Amino acid sequence: VASSPTSTMAEGGEGVKVAEVKDLTRIERIGAHSHIRGLGLDDALEARKVSQGMVGQVNARKAAGVILSMIREGSIAGRAVLLAGQPGTGKTAIAMGMAKALGEETPFAMMAGSEIFSMEMSKTEALTQAFRKAIGVRIKEETEIIEGEVVEIEIDRPATSGVAPKTGKLTLKTTEMETVYDLGQKMIESLDKEKVTAGDVITIDKASGRITKLGRSFARSRDYDAMGAQTKFVQCPEGELQKRKEVVHVVTLHEIDVINSRTQGFLALFAGDTGEIRPEVREQIDGKVAEWREEGKAEIVPGVLFIDEVHMLDIECFSFLNRALENDMAPVLVVATNRGITKIRGTNYKSPHGIPIDLLDRLLIVTTQPYTERELRLILDIRCEEEDVEMSEDAKDLLCKIGHETSLRYSIHLITAAALVAHKRKSAEVEVEDISKVYGLFLDVQRSTQFMVEYQEQFMFNEIPEADGMEM
Repeated sequence: VASSPTSTMAEGGEGVKVAEVKDLTRIERIGAHSHIRGLGLDDALEARKVSQGMVGQVNARKAAGVILSMIREGSIAGRAVLLAGQPGTGKTAIAMGMAKALGEETPFAMMAGSEIFSMEMSKTEALTQAFRKAIGVRIKEETEIIEGEVVEIEIDRPATSGVAPKTGKLTLKTTEMETVYDLGQKMIESLDKEKVTAGDVITIDKASGRITKLGRSFARSRDYDAMGAQTKFVQCPEGELQKRKEVVHVVTLHEIDVINSRTQGFLALFAGDTGEIRPEVREQIDGKVAEWREEGKAEIVPGVLFIDEVHMLDIECFSFLNRALENDMAPVLVVATNRGITKIRGTNYKSPHGIPIDLLDRLLIVTTQPYTERELRLILDIRCEEEDVEMSEDAKDLLCKIGHETSLRYSIHLITAAALVAHKRKSAEVEVEDISKVYGLFLDVQRSTQFMVEYQEQFMFNEIPEADGMEM
């Protein structure tokens, strides 16, 4: 086996420094729900105590599992689910778990209730776009491809560049036949880009000219020079070189709307400036999709639209949702709220969760319960692992106690802050003293409120009467 050039350089001269090559790793930021990998259910839709980043909320997760199987069936449209519970009881985590469990192919659109009022379009248009983002169309199309093992590549490069185009020949074979193809300028560039060499098994899409490298042929498994740790070996293709292959794409109805409604076409998808889409465009697209369904070219993939903080919608939006859910093309709607009996926005009437009774009647309501101290401890363990923080058992017990007395979110915020304090005193592990220090530095809601009450006169625009302040 030929020795690597770095080792020979190092042996050849002592003065030569070999540059250290660092592996490029994908930088991924840690979010509030980045530890969630799924709903943590078994095949019988029973919730495991701790699984896929989910802890507790057994009944709510079971209910979400039933809804998931309803979505996968794809036969019932326009069902709506309400996740209701106190702040910090894992409503958004359950929605994220549903998104992860559904996988990449099922559309999952997320939005906050207040987003609708900040968009430069009408509220109903914003909701319609959100609904259509949550409905996918699985389009099937047949393409012709050439698949074979590269026997030889000959490229004639002219002596003076730019005068004459490059020309070449590509010899491909299968187990039954061998053919020589003439290469044009674009194909030569594609082959160079993919670094295709003799012995590679490749596919060429006839329509687009796209080249995909499948791997090395088993016949070349002893060519050590053209091998690396990542080399994948495949069999030489059988049958004819030219084959017909079915390709499946999943696009959302909203993407089709945007491409067909604007002069700049699909560029609007990247710009985000989709604007209002005319109803005629949507009607034509719905008609076309219905045609494709009849011909067997496409099928509808109903997804999920998740609206967080749904109490921020007003009475007009709720009336629109009532109507939209009756459409046969509606996705499964999941909404979440942490409000009790409160005013419906845009009216003077009070209602449970700030949602009108007629819409509540259409919702399957799933409640989330406050976490027990044991569950809080398990969540903090998962977050310490996710944030890559080493913490002593005593420090975790103290953090769990703080979380139980204040809030889960507050105790999670203290993890990284305590890790930085520990790092300052050159310790690899977070101790009780670090937790105590950050607890003193950062106030929770209760202590902050107490501070406000004590020093209310020194703040501007104070509205708490003195008597109320004394009672608090």
